[in-house]
Amino acid sequence: MPSVTSRMSTDAVARQRSETPVPEALSEFAIGYETHENAPAVVVRADEVADALEAARSLGYDHCACVTAQAYEDRYETVYHLRSYDDPTDELGIVVPTASDAPVSESGASVYPTAEWHEREAYDLVGIEYADHPDLRRILLPETWQGHPLAPDYDIESSQVVPYREHANPLQDDKRRGDTMLVNVGPHHPATHGVLHLEVTLDGETVADVEPDIGYIHRCEEQMCQQGTYRHQIMPYPDRWDWGGGGILNEWAYARTAEDLADIEVPEYAQLIRTMAAELSRILSHMLAVGAYALDVVGDFNATWQYAFRDRELVQEILEDLTGQRLMFNYFRLGGVAWDIPGDREEFFEKVRSFTQGLPAKMREYHDLLSSNEILQLRTVGVGELPPETAKAYGCTGPVARGSGVDYDLRRDDPYGYYEELDWDVVTKDGCDNLSRLLVRLGEVEQSAKIIEQCVELLESWPEDERTIQANVPRTLKPDPDTEIYRAVEAAKGELGIYIRSDGTDKPARFKIRGPSFSHVSALPAMTEGEYIPDLIATLGSLDTIMGEVDR
Repeated sequence: MPSVTSRMSTDAVARQRSETPVPEALSEFAIGYETHENAPAVVVRADEVADALEAARSLGYDHCACVTAQAYEDRYETVYHLRSYDDPTDELGIVVPTASDAPVSESGASVYPTAEWHEREAYDLVGIEYADHPDLRRILLPETWQGHPLAPDYDIESSQVVPYREHANPLQDDKRRGDTMLVNVGPHHPATHGVLHLEVTLDGETVADVEPDIGYIHRCEEQMCQQGTYRHQIMPYPDRWDWGGGGILNEWAYARTAEDLADIEVPEYAQLIRTMAAELSRILSHMLAVGAYALDVVGDFNATWQYAFRDRELVQEILEDLTGQRLMFNYFRLGGVAWDIPGDREEFFEKVRSFTQGLPAKMREYHDLLSSNEILQLRTVGVGELPPETAKAYGCTGPVARGSGVDYDLRRDDPYGYYEELDWDVVTKDGCDNLSRLLVRLGEVEQSAKIIEQCVELLESWPEDERTIQANVPRTLKPDPDTEIYRAVEAAKGELGIYIRSDGTDKPARFKIRGPSFSHVSALPAMTEGEYIPDLIATLGSLDTIMGEVDR
């Protein structure tokens, strides 16, 4: 593999910061240093990636949150965004430049299994090859696709021919006795929670192998954001990454990243409104997850499904009053929110209180129908097991990780908004199975209601002359060139992060979305091999995936 040290541009060398504080154990791999907005970064050789990542993991960076690939005029680059599950504010970037005429790098999948899918995406869209990758092939586009869409030399007018190919058995060379059978699950919608295709290999009635096939609704969201202005044109997109109701949380992910990038301070009153709106959005998402899971596992369309939609509708009405929209809210703005509490404030607050005060009795009903249901218990207890170390290896976050006892929640651990000022608890369960993930979501609905009630109480008493809903943000934002940042929020499904690199214009040079469901789907084979087909469906449903943030 060629050395990249001599191929770095003058600009890249100028960006190195020898004084950047980085762990001493990484200094032997460093060929340079960079300062990203929220983390130091070490530049390493393309043939020492695994060793550098292993050294970082041994120092406590056990969470590979995201892997970003991008192309410059003179080089390609991979950035591994590392965090600690114990302290996500302890962050580190590993930057791997490669030559533009031979973008080949060592893979990090041997250190962080979650990097396997991230690197496949980097290869697919940008064109960086990972020499020792365990399964380097396209992930969003068909295998026959010509070129790499984010590479500088990509020809958008090139012909694309995708021939039909007969499905091959992925275990056809397996030496076990007996025959295996390939079963296609999806890409229909009902049992796959989106347009997801699973290539399932059965050994008798047992799942021997699962290959998730994604990309059916890849909509170029990152590229569209790269064509929009920071100030006005990007914010409508995040809602579309989660049509289950979690869109406001996604808006916050972009707002937090761009506001830190542009050094915008959000008024306290606006932060409080954001926190209330975000938790309403979380309930909206979790109610859909609970209702759909009842349908997946016990076929309960009449009771739990319709109860969940009854309660979702109450939240929808509140958010419609607040934002003017029922699904694609577009309520956040850089520096705050679009507008204040609508109309008669007391009437709005009374509607919110009516919902939260009626929730405890309804939650008891959900537990009677679900967690106390013997059929659901048989389908979920001890099924879809995800040990905590496996969850971390695959970059799992949110209810999926917390259902495995991983006590990780960015609202508490990397505070933003108004969460630090409020009384609430992080919900975790140690069962590591399908039931634990369901119980976490049910518990989080109650905690969200607790947060919302406190927000309402504070908003009611907020002095009228201090109700500032937006900071004074310039009409045009142009962050300094070559400024890089990765920030994340605790979205409905888990850690939703965004990486932005600026080039001095009013549009991002690189905009990378880290959706939690992307990592969760990649962990599905580890959770389901050795189980039965019905267990596979129950386990997939327990992940509460949304394909809008998987495919983007």
